[in-house]
Amino acid sequence: MSGSQHEAERESVGQGTPAAAPGTPLWSPSEAQVAGSAMDEFRRFVEGACGAELATYDELHAFSVTEPQSFWALLAEFLQLPFGAPATAAVFVDPMPRTRWFEGATLNYAQALLYPSALEDADRTAILAVTEAGAQQEVSWRQLRAEVALVQGALMRAGLRRGDAVAAFSANVPATVALLLACAGLGLVFSSCSPDFGEEAAAARFGQLAPRLLFVTTHYEYGGKRFDTSATTSALAQRLGTLEGVVALPYPGQAPEPGNHVAWHEWLAAGPAPAEPVLEQLPFDHPLYVLYSSGTTGLPKAMVHRAGGALLSHMKEHALHCDIKPNDVVYYFTTCGWMMWNWLVSALAQAATVVLYDGSPAWPDAAAQFRLAERLGVTFFGTSARFIAQAQAEGLRPGAELDLGALRTVASTGSPLSPEGFRYVHRAVKQDLHLASISGGTDIVSCFMLGVPTLPVFAGQIQRPGLGVDLRVLSEDGEELVGEPGELVCAAPLPSMPLGFLGDHDYQRYEDAYFGVYEGLWRHGDLVERTAEGGIVVYGRSDATLNPGGVRIGTAEIYRPLEALREVVEAVAVGKRTADDQEIWLLVVLAEGTELDDRLIDKIKRTVRSGASPRHVPRRVVQVPQLPRTRSGKSMELAVARLVNGQSVPNVEVMANPESVRLIQECLRALNGAP
Repeated sequence: MSGSQHEAERESVGQGTPAAAPGTPLWSPSEAQVAGSAMDEFRRFVEGACGAELATYDELHAFSVTEPQSFWALLAEFLQLPFGAPATAAVFVDPMPRTRWFEGATLNYAQALLYPSALEDADRTAILAVTEAGAQQEVSWRQLRAEVALVQGALMRAGLRRGDAVAAFSANVPATVALLLACAGLGLVFSSCSPDFGEEAAAARFGQLAPRLLFVTTHYEYGGKRFDTSATTSALAQRLGTLEGVVALPYPGQAPEPGNHVAWHEWLAAGPAPAEPVLEQLPFDHPLYVLYSSGTTGLPKAMVHRAGGALLSHMKEHALHCDIKPNDVVYYFTTCGWMMWNWLVSALAQAATVVLYDGSPAWPDAAAQFRLAERLGVTFFGTSARFIAQAQAEGLRPGAELDLGALRTVASTGSPLSPEGFRYVHRAVKQDLHLASISGGTDIVSCFMLGVPTLPVFAGQIQRPGLGVDLRVLSEDGEELVGEPGELVCAAPLPSMPLGFLGDHDYQRYEDAYFGVYEGLWRHGDLVERTAEGGIVVYGRSDATLNPGGVRIGTAEIYRPLEALREVVEAVAVGKRTADDQEIWLLVVLAEGTELDDRLIDKIKRTVRSGASPRHVPRRVVQVPQLPRTRSGKSMELAVARLVNGQSVPNVEVMANPESVRLIQECLRALNGAP
């Protein structure tokens, strides 16, 4: 496509279709789609069990938060959780964060994924693994079970017992899934990060875990390049004093290169293994895995997640909110360093095929992910708001150029998806499509709010809180708000809330992290708004909220108008402290060949003024080569705010692009006090 053609295409896709009128749905499910959904089936199931009329999702949701004992018990029954022993009660032995769930019950997370109740043929494909270079590996449920049994044999030979920990510095490959399921079957604790982590960042995580075994990817592919991590893995192994062995994982399509470590297949073949996976019956609250926050101050929070809680929450979200069905093909772009990997793997419990992709989402171009969806017949396509914005900026029209007939759902997370992003997906990808913006976090390894396939979608809005989520939007004084931004608060326990933090035996760090603002209520740290349509708009992290002149502004309110400017690739708005107030500074990455001159600064300010308000207009606009991001692709606003205010940024190794700190510092120094 020529440059002029490309610009015309981008104009027609990105800007050409007028917005729907306020209050007009972007998409509504048909009666047949509603009736055929698992969500509606569950609604009818609850009505029959309780003898109450619950005609709408909102009535079902109200039941889920006012009758938690009945709701969670009925949900577990409907989803057919593989209980070995029944529970004495569903919830609430103690208040948050000490809540215990399904006491007396036993189950095994791996059993639900290896032997899903809806699976009719064990020779069906469980995992489709694809690398950026095009290598593809298919693993059936029968093969996955055999691999898990082999891994368990090796783990038991190594002397690991229930409660011991293993760590995986790993690419998104089938062996990592087999390792997780093998650990879950035996009651071991699993933790992972991706191989693009540096030694310091990985050690800051795994050092808290004290693992007995380390599993590593010694090389991987990204952006058309091959990266050798053998030096990093050797250094990491030396940092972890509790290790008894290091095993090199295989990478699809490439010969094993274990380096100084034991090769995976040699490790598996070194002795006998059980004929079938071992599936210990464990308490519902037994630890499953440890996930980590990605902040830039102090050690990452090491959150211990319970097996039953992760399983029940993921199955609720997959089956009901995402309408994932047996034989579906489920894809989410993620790495093993992001909670969405854990979320994705759990889709095996729906007897759905899980796609593991390892590499850059934009290699060799942004359309590659859509071509993958066409080739594999993807039914559920998960991505980030940033990827959607990139596809829109490049003028991609995958729906016109590819056969995406199998695709029913697109999910977006990582950052707020703008109204224009919603409209772009329906224009350029597919019209009859459930577009589900979802939001939660590593903290709960699931979602507070997400899609509802039986309700209409409004551009820019997440449809509803999830079932069982008692979501509130509160002012600083604790008053509930509708129609204006406030703090995202969860007023009731969830089974996917962490069991605890590593080393935090008295719950002090746990309570400080979530319960220090509103007594007895989980404050998540997001600035959100409940809308007249019943949906939720996310404005960003509340600790990154701007406050010029005492007016509270969410950063997403500034970013949304900027999406109309092709000159601006991405931006971060932060508060610059003054003597007695705060002013807004906007740091921008511009399109190639574009310079920040007075004309463009004026255009940016006018765009923000007209698209938001005069209060949102930045005092200063600064061009930078790149902005810092987490390894899961999220913008790091707090790090930029520290730089703008002359502070250092600790723990830069947690960033995907730590060189951005130096580059931003150089740009700020070059301002020389210019207005």
